[in-house]
Amino acid sequence: MDTWLILLFNSIILFFLTLVLTRFMKKKSVSNVTPFDFISYVVIAIIITLISLGVIANIYFGLIALAVWVLIPIILDYASMKSKWIYNIINGKERVLIKNGKVMEDNLSKERITGQEFLQELRSKKAFNLADVEFAVMETTGDINVSLKADKKPVTSYDLGKKVASKTESQTVILDGNILNEGLTNIGLNQGWLTTELENKGVALENVFIGQVDSSGDLYLDLFDDMIQVPKTQVKEMLYASIQKSQAELMSFSLETENKGAKAMYLKNAEKLKKIIEKLEPYLLR
Repeated sequence: MDTWLILLFNSIILFFLTLVLTRFMKKKSVSNVTPFDFISYVVIAIIITLISLGVIANIYFGLIALAVWVLIPIILDYASMKSKWIYNIINGKERVLIKNGKVMEDNLSKERITGQEFLQELRSKKAFNLADVEFAVMETTGDINVSLKADKKPVTSYDLGKKVASKTESQTVILDGNILNEGLTNIGLNQGWLTTELENKGVALENVFIGQVDSSGDLYLDLFDDMIQVPKTQVKEMLYASIQKSQAELMSFSLETENKGAKAMYLKNAEKLKKIIEKLEPYLLR
């Protein structure tokens, strides 16, 4: 058989073999790969390349080496799940770099990180002021995670004592000018609703590049023509304002009337509207 045919055949076989092997190995993003994982991936890639190019004359020797570098990491991954000791041997331990606002210089030296490199890593985590950092730890992947001091953290709705409606995944309902029925079904809507929304916004379906519906039922549109601005509907804001106005008018009526029965009725209904406003606020004002 010609050499080029052998090379082509080996490459095709190894391509699909690699595809199968990677399905069994641990899934990790590039940023979360440990040094051990990185070395394993590189060695496996080199072995596959050498076999594919015929540098390893005996293909069986190459497959044996490939099996070793594939199976051992898989076995060690399962062993790491069962034993913290084995996990620490393979991946190492996390190391605290800042504790209670104090930089641990000895730990920086153990990780061979200079002060300049450390400050650069903090800036990448949006911690530009060292005095704002309460705690920092280096993970086994080499990534540094930072926790700011309590008075330097962004204020959340929980801190303000406000309720916020939970959000679910937005559904894509239009793509390249075509309606995606699956997205509409997932969010409990239909094409009739979508058509009405497009008419209200004055947009034609064929002009829409992407259309998404969020968990609150709002439709976001991105048009092919970037010069066209899609008008933002404020139905929820207007509804919220109308309810507030009604509640304010009931309070006003209660102050103006001298009839005790009417005053009590106005106050009672105003209180009901106030409770309704509090419940609807997270959904209408997002």
